[in-house]
Amino acid sequence: MKAIKSLLAGALTCVSAAAFAQSQLDVTVLHINDHHSHLQGDGLGLDVSALNLSTTLTDGSPVQEVEVSYGGFPLLISAMDRMASRVSNPIKIHAGDAITGTLFYTLFEGEADAALMNEVCFDVFALGNHEFDDGDAGLANFLDYLRSGSCDTPVLAANVVPGPMSALNNDDYLESYVIMEVEGQEIGIIGIDIAQKTKESSNPDDNTEFLDELETAQSNIDELTAMGVNKIILVTHYQYANDIALANNLSGVDVIVGGDSHTLLGSQTLSDYGFPVGGEYPTLETDLNGNTVCIVQAWEYSHLFGRLRVRFNELGEVEFCRGNPIVPLDVDGVAFEDSSGDTMKLSGEDRRTVLKALVSNPEFQVATPDAAATSLIEGFNSEVAELEQSVIGEVASDLCLERWPGQARSTLCDRSATYQMGSDISNIVAKAFLTVSPTADIGIQNGGGVRVDVAAGEFTIADAFTLLPFSNTLVILDMTGQQIIDVLEDALANTLDAGGSSGSYPYASGLRYHVDASAEFGGRVSNVEVNPQVAGDWVAIDPDTTYRVVTNDFIASGQDGYNTFGTVFDAGLVEDTFVEYAQGFIDYVEGLTDMGESVDLLPESEYSTQYYIGSDGCDHMQDDTCEGF
Repeated sequence: MKAIKSLLAGALTCVSAAAFAQSQLDVTVLHINDHHSHLQGDGLGLDVSALNLSTTLTDGSPVQEVEVSYGGFPLLISAMDRMASRVSNPIKIHAGDAITGTLFYTLFEGEADAALMNEVCFDVFALGNHEFDDGDAGLANFLDYLRSGSCDTPVLAANVVPGPMSALNNDDYLESYVIMEVEGQEIGIIGIDIAQKTKESSNPDDNTEFLDELETAQSNIDELTAMGVNKIILVTHYQYANDIALANNLSGVDVIVGGDSHTLLGSQTLSDYGFPVGGEYPTLETDLNGNTVCIVQAWEYSHLFGRLRVRFNELGEVEFCRGNPIVPLDVDGVAFEDSSGDTMKLSGEDRRTVLKALVSNPEFQVATPDAAATSLIEGFNSEVAELEQSVIGEVASDLCLERWPGQARSTLCDRSATYQMGSDISNIVAKAFLTVSPTADIGIQNGGGVRVDVAAGEFTIADAFTLLPFSNTLVILDMTGQQIIDVLEDALANTLDAGGSSGSYPYASGLRYHVDASAEFGGRVSNVEVNPQVAGDWVAIDPDTTYRVVTNDFIASGQDGYNTFGTVFDAGLVEDTFVEYAQGFIDYVEGLTDMGESVDLLPESEYSTQYYIGSDGCDHMQDDTCEGF
């Protein structure tokens, strides 16, 4: 099987259906998407009480729960290679957003991702929106790493037109499509990136254009059809719902391999194990001509890959398509927590029993981690400790940590520094998230998600991950002004009424308010004002206006008492940027550094808590002797 670049020789002519007649053809598409620099595996928690394992804990009780290691590139490569050796005409596809999201990208700028992708040796890679996070030059740098291997993977982006000064204009980085020759027949594979989201939420060069997805897809399908290619695969970083609409409005597409929405398509089996299944694999739709279109997507973070078998008939139409996602399990990766608190490996017959129970479902397969991939990751990991100490900026003043005003949690600052308006650094974190999310109006961050004071001096990558240590991502919610007020009330009530964590206290950017913690629920927040992106004047919030709120996905899902967030999240009025929140803060600090600025105290006008009365009724703005918070 070989790839033929999309060079058109001579004039295009219409080709009749009869001229397309060939023998039927089977191919198997093996695909991933949105791995976002997540190169290592994860753990699947299982209740094994029904398996009657013989292994006992130190205290003599039976093992009831285990964690099975799954996913990650070492397992993915091993399982995909084995699958490729067993199926007809494998085609390996990556549907975009390979980079940004973990320290592997922050520290290695795509080198680690490219090295692991070249171990898979994808037949095509289609660009996603996050490929443009560091501009056209950053993408070109990543593609140089990808091209340094022996795979020579074509990079597809039919609707991306680099600007005249773009680094992507050099060396033919991008192609609209490729033609693959399989058993003497040709398959056209076209790449489509999501246009508006890339322009608004990433950082492509100003003059780089993103053309309409539907129009571009159809024009490229027509071009291939005129060349006599009657089997068409679209690789779309365009979201599952958009892929369905695309299929229904195109003529001549057979398969859509998608990404961007991080949708897991699969069976009830995966749901039963706690995986977030969002549709059937494959999802079957019809195009404008009434012909079958097979749509697939494979979740995220190198957790799994999709296996889609497609049979084309003599006219190049889909005769059938079937398949499922495959979760690779580490053959030696079954562990449990002992009663002593130590993590222990499950071995022998008990380990085989657990794995056998899983692989009785076709979605799970046992694999041995690929040695070369494991070695590569170990090599990059060995450099992390040193690179984490890289200085990315300067902090001009001590930045005090606090949850509630006057709580005296800071180990760096006197209580008086946070007595009236609360935490310095938590307000700055909210400002950072708003700054790196240009389509948002307001940023909100719970106090408990920010963990340490920040002392004046040099600021490193390690400092950012100490400050924001959780695996949260930034999400943007569409909310009315009234819902935002309700969120603030929810957050306060989680401590004052529910006895929850004091970490629910809300900090914000582009949003400020007065708090009376002694009042009843619904009356604690007043004088709420907004200043979208802190780019204009402060005005009273409009309860009926819709604002875009960036926050972390933990509280966005309703955790820490943020119930109204959870309601909006569950209604689907949310966009996940898939940027980890520590990475968002790193980007903010680096942006200040690039402008010759340091991280410093915000103006008092930007502090979210403008007036504070404690739960005991003591007015912190008028009385400096209040004892509580």
